[in-house]
Amino acid sequence: MLSAVVHPASLQDRDGAVLVLDEHTRRLFPFLEKIFADSAYGGPKLRRAIAGAPWKIEVVKRPADQKGFEVLPKRWVVERTIAWINRCRRLAKDYENLNRTALAFIRLASIRLMLRRLTRYCVPS
Repeated sequence: MLSAVVHPASLQDRDGAVLVLDEHTRRLFPFLEKIFADSAYGGPKLRRAIAGAPWKIEVVKRPADQKGFEVLPKRWVVERTIAWINRCRRLAKDYENLNRTALAFIRLASIRLMLRRLTRYCVPS
């Protein structure tokens, strides 16, 4: 996970994306080229927010003839990552009173996930 923002539930996800993709993120991650999003993020407000950024947003849409559930390429990367992070018991429910505390635990869970994967390859056999 490169960046996260905790915002109130009254704010729609596409409006929260504008908060994540701010000027600070542009400076930290100039190497990003493409951002994959689902159809909820395909709006003019988000496109205006990243107009000066070097990123392109690719909206992954369901095929018109699709019936029922089907895994779409690139679309489930975010959902899968959220599921991995939610394995941490502290993040399974919203117990935090402060947004910054919730954000800190999201970062800790992400660090824990990354360290577990790195140690899998770094442990001498």
